[in-house]
Amino acid sequence: MSMPKATNHSHRELELLAALRRLGGTARSSELAKYLDVSEETVRRGIKSLAKSGTVERVHGGAYLVGEMGDPSFFSRMARNPDGKRQIAKAIAKQVYEGMTIFLDVGTTTAFVAERLRKLSGLTVVTNSVGVAQTMVGTSDNRVHFLGGEMKSDERGTFGSVTERQARRFAFDMAVLSADGLTNTRGFLFANPVEASLSEVVADCADKVVVGLDHHKYGAKAPHCGLAPNRVDLLVADEAPDAAMTQALESWGVDVVLAPAGKKKISHD
Repeated sequence: MSMPKATNHSHRELELLAALRRLGGTARSSELAKYLDVSEETVRRGIKSLAKSGTVERVHGGAYLVGEMGDPSFFSRMARNPDGKRQIAKAIAKQVYEGMTIFLDVGTTTAFVAERLRKLSGLTVVTNSVGVAQTMVGTSDNRVHFLGGEMKSDERGTFGSVTERQARRFAFDMAVLSADGLTNTRGFLFANPVEASLSEVVADCADKVVVGLDHHKYGAKAPHCGLAPNRVDLLVADEAPDAAMTQALESWGVDVVLAPAGKKKISHD
């Protein structure tokens, strides 16, 4: 589909298109609102108008440029079970307190965690996620460190040896991680080898490791092992795992919190 001429767009729509390009071709509505210093409702109206002209594609929580740098894969994942992910994020945010140094990865559930943490103050947030950095920067006296490294557009984040070296310079009170799958034989699995490697590095630098996982990833397989399952302190999920998975989590010493109830189902002394 050909892109409409600029003259067909209002000034606000042109600003929105420019912001999308500056943010890499894809962005969440909250990122665009912060970047443009407007309300999210204003951004949503602009996205709706641009989508009608075929300039952008609307996805859950944001938009991407059609035929340009936009990659819809991240937002497609955001659209899967958003209610469950929001509840998981709410439960994880309750674990975070003022003054903590925390790591947030590029996972879609982690993106929802970042939105919840905007209400807190005095945090030091370290991330390899473009979206998390945009969400957290300049909020409530929080300090944000964005790790360098090679950018992976499909994950909207940085990975590799530079990223890992910079991550090792921090002492995390808590690391909030995601995974592509969880099996009772292998533990937490990753589709991307560099994401698996970074999870190991970050876990080694953290006093507490929290994994947010929606129930669709129970039993899901992926080719790469990351952090050892016994390095995870807390799993926050939207549904209880089956008996075999529960037994495995117990053997690894992983506590489980179910959202939205927030009641611990497995606990250890």
